[in-house]
Amino acid sequence: MNSGQTRPPARPPARPPARPPARRPALPDTQLFLRPGIIEMNWGNPAPALLPVDKVALAAAHALRDAGQAALAYGAEQGPGRLLEPLASSLSRREGAAIDPEQLFITGGISQGLDLLCTLLSQRGDAVLVQAPVYHLALRIFADHGLVLAPVESDEQGLRVDAVAAALERLAAEGRRPRFLYTVPTWCNPTGVSLAAERRDALAALAGQHELLILEDDVYRELWYDAPSPPPVQRLAPEHVIRLGSFSKILAPGLRLGWLVAPPSLVRRCAGAGLLDSGGGVSHFTAHVVAGLFELGLLDEHIGLLRAAYRSRRDALLAALEQHMPQGCRWQAPSGGFFVWLQLPGHLDSTALLKDAEAAGVSYVPGSRFFVGRGKTSKLRLAFSLLREDELAEGARRLGRVIREA
Repeated sequence: MNSGQTRPPARPPARPPARPPARRPALPDTQLFLRPGIIEMNWGNPAPALLPVDKVALAAAHALRDAGQAALAYGAEQGPGRLLEPLASSLSRREGAAIDPEQLFITGGISQGLDLLCTLLSQRGDAVLVQAPVYHLALRIFADHGLVLAPVESDEQGLRVDAVAAALERLAAEGRRPRFLYTVPTWCNPTGVSLAAERRDALAALAGQHELLILEDDVYRELWYDAPSPPPVQRLAPEHVIRLGSFSKILAPGLRLGWLVAPPSLVRRCAGAGLLDSGGGVSHFTAHVVAGLFELGLLDEHIGLLRAAYRSRRDALLAALEQHMPQGCRWQAPSGGFFVWLQLPGHLDSTALLKDAEAAGVSYVPGSRFFVGRGKTSKLRLAFSLLREDELAEGARRLGRVIREA
């Protein structure tokens, strides 16, 4: 019997609850990767606590207020004059030799500068001379360009100029001429050694005699701890040396900003590259920010703070090595830069030892990575820039125990 009431509509069958979307693995925000429980003495990075966040924020606001839209436009190929002028003045004052803005070219850090120079100055299959040992990631850039690397030995006084001369003779006998020599003569990565004064003179003379082009990686020049850095090789042979510098170590690597000093003719070649014709000057906004740091007088103050902090960390590591390294280990106290180059007792291979070291909670970079061919070596690199003094002391203690047990 119909009462006149309508039935409620049938409910649709209940749907199962929607599954939450699968969470993708988090993408890293920085290149620095630190493992829990391991004292990472392998990273040659500035300490995060020493990165000048507040100073960079002030400089960025200053640049935007002062330059406005120009700071966000495509940049001049050589780099903005707003940075070139104070940078030339600062380098001239610090180094006691006049540098003209026409000799400067702004790069995206030394790595990008090296890559650009390889593109402009070499072809696949060309020979280049490289200091041994030397910055391992520069070797990767040269390999990307298909260059044939000819290592040149160094010792406790830096690059051996007699070995450079011998390498030139060997290549000449093969009918070959190197496109350039790559070297880190001041507070070298990985050894911490600075090229002796008489060798700087001899290298400059050799470059002039053989028309040898030298790429001088000068990234650690401002990070001296006992006495100011020696004059660059470029001062002795300006027509034969291209010098590369960077704000990565004296400000922040995330700025991706550096420079090269070269004859104006080569600066014009760099500025005329297709990359710059297409995109304008590299790191243009960052260049305005760093110009702001110059204008606000904040850069020299920050470099002074870094010298004090890194000197303290270096001293803490050296004291810990004296306390904990077993007999047969040797090292040379660096007067600048980020690194201590440690010689293990002769029978130990630093690559093979790394597994045991990391199991004991400490890491380093095996010395083989800094040589062409990566042969067996008993040397290793310890970085003191990233870690606190207590971490460096504990890292040395753990490493010393591993070496004794080996």
